[in-house]
Amino acid sequence: MTASPLLQVQGLQVAYGPTPIVHGVSFTLGREKLAVVGESGSGKTTVGRALLKLLPRQARIGAERLQFDGMDLLQAGERDMAALRGRRLSMIMQDPKYSLNPVMSIGRQIAEAVQRAAKLSHAECNERVETLLARVHIRDPKRVAAQYPHEVSGGMGQRVMIAMMLAQRPQLLIADEPTSALDVSVRQEVLHLLDELVAEQGLALLFISHDLNLVRHFCDRVLVMYAGRVVETLAAADLPRAEHPYTRGLMAALPSLRQRRAVLPVLQRDAAWSAA
Repeated sequence: MTASPLLQVQGLQVAYGPTPIVHGVSFTLGREKLAVVGESGSGKTTVGRALLKLLPRQARIGAERLQFDGMDLLQAGERDMAALRGRRLSMIMQDPKYSLNPVMSIGRQIAEAVQRAAKLSHAECNERVETLLARVHIRDPKRVAAQYPHEVSGGMGQRVMIAMMLAQRPQLLIADEPTSALDVSVRQEVLHLLDELVAEQGLALLFISHDLNLVRHFCDRVLVMYAGRVVETLAAADLPRAEHPYTRGLMAALPSLRQRRAVLPVLQRDAAWSAA
């Protein structure tokens, strides 16, 4: 018997006043790596934040169904969401410089997440912090735990964010452009770490990105968003054979080392895509 999806989203709408930002987004997510791709402003991050109810107060969220592991997220109050965030639903933000507290040491910030998961003594908590930092392939956990966010590189900061997430062993992780600020070698290390977590912990991963080449090789499925709508859903390996003209346009605009072109094609948009 096929297991039910961990997350079910049907007809998700997000609006600010009379202005709709996300229109009728629908998808399911199981124990897999699902990418959400599209240009800046397409609504990718808004969808991720809506799932955790982390949008500004003036945002109105509606859906036919918004269910996580049998729980109705639409009906969940702030106390219910606070119990879910971190423990069962986590999000890695795009840039650790803006997500980590600049006046707290890295160890103290991870310790807060550790203490939310279990009440430990000071010594036990410190040991757990160092174990988590080692788990994300940080070589000198004790030294890094004593440092402040501005003292570590972007790749190290991203691993710290993952360590904080690991402290509470969530079932679903939303990763918002987690590799966009990293160089190629560090990016591969972070992707390998996320891949390990999905395989070892049965984690469901919602991977928000604008990098189609990356998600083609890293993810299982892809949602393609345009102007707040999902215009196409397909297997990641099938991106080169996409059917929607928007997806094909995005793929055609990618530079290639194998096929040199003097000028990359400009994506031609159709007003009908916004009304579909």
